[in-house]
Amino acid sequence: MSRRSGRLQKRSENAPRQKSKVTKQSNRKKIQPLSKLQCEKNYTVLECVAEPCVLIKAAVRGVDCEAVLTATHTLVQPSPLPPLGWGTPEDVWVKMVGREQNYTHSKSFMQKHPAIQPRMRSILLDWLIEVSEAYTLHRQTFYLAQDYFDRFMLTQDNIEKNMLQLIGITCLFIASKMEEACPPKLSQMAYVTAGTYYEEEILQMELIILKALKWSLCPETAVSWLKLYFQVASMSTNSDLLESQFPQEAYVQMTQLLDLCIININSLVFEYRVLAASVLSHFIHQETVEKVSGLCTHSLQQCVSWMAPTVEALSFFGRAALRDFVSIKKEDRHNIQTHLDYMSMLEGVNQKEVSGQFLTPPSSTEKSVSH
Repeated sequence: MSRRSGRLQKRSENAPRQKSKVTKQSNRKKIQPLSKLQCEKNYTVLECVAEPCVLIKAAVRGVDCEAVLTATHTLVQPSPLPPLGWGTPEDVWVKMVGREQNYTHSKSFMQKHPAIQPRMRSILLDWLIEVSEAYTLHRQTFYLAQDYFDRFMLTQDNIEKNMLQLIGITCLFIASKMEEACPPKLSQMAYVTAGTYYEEEILQMELIILKALKWSLCPETAVSWLKLYFQVASMSTNSDLLESQFPQEAYVQMTQLLDLCIININSLVFEYRVLAASVLSHFIHQETVEKVSGLCTHSLQQCVSWMAPTVEALSFFGRAALRDFVSIKKEDRHNIQTHLDYMSMLEGVNQKEVSGQFLTPPSSTEKSVSH
């Protein structure tokens, strides 16, 4: 359910250029560089790291091999998908769930990087959301970048904080080429770093990330699960799954909650499909959530409870508005990633968690989920 068909359309425009600072582009929204967002007084950076930053550079390119689960697998429930004219619902569902098992993510990657604090990840992702809005990138593009970043960090050791912006913007660069019909140029990606990084550095980091991820770039993201669930819940009889039928305004409210959840590192405790179903459960009846997600209430209970302070924090900031974009058709505007004051919202969530009003999830993702 992605938009990758046009990703090769302008590849020639992204050719390596001579190393030089990028000139200011007056026709783009000015984005505050991440270096200005590094509020070091808000966190403590550990010093005297035993080992230097190590980037994985030696990996063999391979096929994106997804673990295709059989219909009898204990983690796969009967497909909630409607009849499809282009495939078997059971096969499509099994492959989608199989990706969830094959593309692993975990908040434990923080233990591998002593110089990095959870707040730094939140600041980075919030900035990437802002960049995505400035270039009118799709929500799926941002969520791919988030997935690439978290999985890449899980493969590394002792990454320093001054590398995060380079890794983040490179992940967004890769994601835009996977998802967008007309991805931003390399020079545009370098521009939003305010001269902190050059085009050649982004290209070098791109190859490092691709090798570390073993070229596995097609996960089912949290937003793709959410969109699928809401689409199935909104479909009429004998309608097409690929034709959007849900109300855009309601979908924007859901994605606002999902955005705020995903920049919180504790969200990595849960599978993406569990996270998406938990978001949906705050907007529609629980029976419908179970039907469209294949997940029972018990499977979602922990995530729904963890999400409670996030829902409460959002209530103080009002409803997200459905925005119009000059170059985007109205039927697609809900798919464009938009930026809000997520860091202020997250601060309110953290205060409730610290006060003990709401429990934080366990620190390990190595737990079985009952379905």
